Amino acid sequence: MRCEGEEDAATQALRRAAISRAMKAPGDVVVDLTRLQFADSSLTFDLAILAQRLRKDGRRLFLSDAQPQVEKLFEIVGLNRQPGIQYAG
Repeated sequence: MRCEGEEDAATQALRRAAISRAMKAPGDVVVDLTRLQFADSSLTFDLAILAQRLRKDGRRLFLSDAQPQVEKLFEIVGLNRQPGIQYAG
């Protein structure tokens, strides 16, 4: 899964389709955050829910290559401490 540009409440409907596909993946899910410049709490909420559902199936969510401002948001809201979420690269 890839997040690019700005992810906020306005892009949530588009993101939900990708999250739905990610939940059907057979293994762990990697979210490429390389090109994500801005995120709000709606993204952190969606990623936390995705991680929770993956964890129930014994899978993990990997967050990859977040920009410093996005990584800071995840730290502030505690997303990086959620069970089933790990940083990759």
